[in-house]
Amino acid sequence: MDATRAPQRLKATAEAVELLRRLAGIHGALMMHQSGGCCDGSAPMCYPDGEFIVGDRDVLLGVLDLRLGVGETLPTRPEGTDAVPVWISGSQFEAWKHTQLVLDVVPGRGSGFSLESPEGMRFLSRARAFTTRENADLAAQEVIVGQQWDQGCRPVPSPEPQVVAEAADACPVPGS
Repeated sequence: MDATRAPQRLKATAEAVELLRRLAGIHGALMMHQSGGCCDGSAPMCYPDGEFIVGDRDVLLGVLDLRLGVGETLPTRPEGTDAVPVWISGSQFEAWKHTQLVLDVVPGRGSGFSLESPEGMRFLSRARAFTTRENADLAAQEVIVGQQWDQGCRPVPSPEPQVVAEAADACPVPGS
């Protein structure tokens, strides 16, 4: 399989990236985690990097490169505050592995532990179901889990743009 053909498991809207840039300017390096709980537990949560302990079986959805704008790609790996790893619990990944997660923001108050709480915006996960071909391409691609990350394993940067203008650009609404 051509690794460049597999779609990214993670995209972000320009607004989500802008909010992450603002938060990184205040708090330094960040990380995010999408858990499988109820209520606020099912929302993507933003933490200072290292303040949330990633489980050995949590799955890395991707690393958002905060240097990127809409439709841009860079061939290098982001570092420091430019890199925001986005994780999902292993059990939640099993339920969502057939979908691309699109990180977005909407007006409102974030969860009490998520850094965006005082910003008047909250992170929101949207999803797009992968096509049959995309699922086949992804099935041949290994995921990185927390234990591998701790051992220094990092994803290969994708040639596909990571940032979209709006969620509908990654998750088109049928009939619109």
